[in-house]
Amino acid sequence: MRYVIFIAILISTVSFGQGGVGYLYETTPDEIFDCGTGMQRTVKTHTGVLPLIRQTRMGETVLSDDSVHLSVTGLGDAGFRYTNTSNYRLGGGFMVESAIKNKWAFRAGVLSGFSFSDSIWFPRAYFTKNSGEGHLYADVRARASYTPNDIFNFQLGLDHNFIGEGCRSLFLSDYGKPYPFGQIRARFWRVEYTVLYQFLREQRNDNWFLKNGATHHISFNAAPWLNIGIFETVVFQPKDTLLNRGFEPEYLNPVIFYRPQEYALGSADNVLLGASFSAHYKEHTLYGQLILDEFSLTEIKAKSGWWANKYGVQLGLKGFTRLRRDKVFYRLEYNTVRPYTYAHLSSGQNYGNMGMTLAHPYGANFMELLGEFKWNHKSWNARLFVSYFLRGYDKDGFSYGTDLYRPYTQRPFDYAHFTGQGKGNNGFRTILTVAYKILKQGNLTAFIEQQFRYDSAFRTSSYLLMVGIRCELWNDYRNY
Repeated sequence: MRYVIFIAILISTVSFGQGGVGYLYETTPDEIFDCGTGMQRTVKTHTGVLPLIRQTRMGETVLSDDSVHLSVTGLGDAGFRYTNTSNYRLGGGFMVESAIKNKWAFRAGVLSGFSFSDSIWFPRAYFTKNSGEGHLYADVRARASYTPNDIFNFQLGLDHNFIGEGCRSLFLSDYGKPYPFGQIRARFWRVEYTVLYQFLREQRNDNWFLKNGATHHISFNAAPWLNIGIFETVVFQPKDTLLNRGFEPEYLNPVIFYRPQEYALGSADNVLLGASFSAHYKEHTLYGQLILDEFSLTEIKAKSGWWANKYGVQLGLKGFTRLRRDKVFYRLEYNTVRPYTYAHLSSGQNYGNMGMTLAHPYGANFMELLGEFKWNHKSWNARLFVSYFLRGYDKDGFSYGTDLYRPYTQRPFDYAHFTGQGKGNNGFRTILTVAYKILKQGNLTAFIEQQFRYDSAFRTSSYLLMVGIRCELWNDYRNY
């Protein structure tokens, strides 16, 4: 490890940097290659890990090698929604951005306020506190990036990271709450290699305890049109009733495989493996992911429904086109995850953070088919999101594999498990949003949104109308 760091420092003193870090908000994964930007895919193009590292841009200004930039932007978050009761959010804040000589980039923002709303519309903030019938929240994000040369990028922050080409990710998504992290990226030949160290936490009996995650991701361009990805991650407790090991030194090694290392340590840490692909044709992309938690090939062949056959699959198609001068984006995506995937013996080992999954918002034991359609015209944009899902809930005091915060030892039986088991729920989500960008600085947008929600298990349907103004600098998911 020390030799890798030494080589990186040595190269940084004799080479040059060329990058800042993009944002992680809803349109980022979809607008990397707009059919009007002139950007072209090559064997050196990698888009599977977000936010992207790209040429430093602050507003419309491309920084020269010897320039220094500092900007302060006000942030706003005001919205009202009426169901059977009134729901609203009201907050404000600011963001500071700086960049130095195309090597250093720093961004820190805080958006704080009061929310009187249900869990669907409540901000995924790092700090929250009950206040009467509502909540005080402070959504804090920060990211520092150092790009010493064309090969390496180093990041530290309190933020999300996203791995995948889809609307959802079965590897790592930005659905839940942010977390402190450290990241190393290396890009060479046709490969981008990412190492991510996550510092997570959970609550137990009104007390917070820490847990850690370490992730490797390899992105390989077999051709300009074909990308193959390999993913592995491990979640472990730095402290339990028997041992205080801190951040396991063996997991700090950026080039080891976690599964053999887990066995070597004799640990019960949670290791997940995955593979992905994306195939591109002009402005269209076919993509997919496979996540493996545990499985037995013998049990799969026997079709026994063994509880520990834990895996998930994603398959999707997305693309751009133009209608005259307007940009149009579409997506069709299918996701399914077997029961008990991402779960473990305790919340200190499951694939979650602060009570929320690190991957798909439905956790496990579900199937989902979703479609998206986006249209942009100057400062106006419209978005239609439609999804159908089958999701199984727990019943009779047993865990049927949906909630990853319930230990898999609470399962009712060992065999005959299937996706959607338990209390089955067929649901629909339809969201139509029309928005107008008021200010480009801070991405300040006024919006009106209509939602229709239906859940068969609870025999409920609802129509929601929302209006508001907000700075779209990070995702604010309500489509699950």
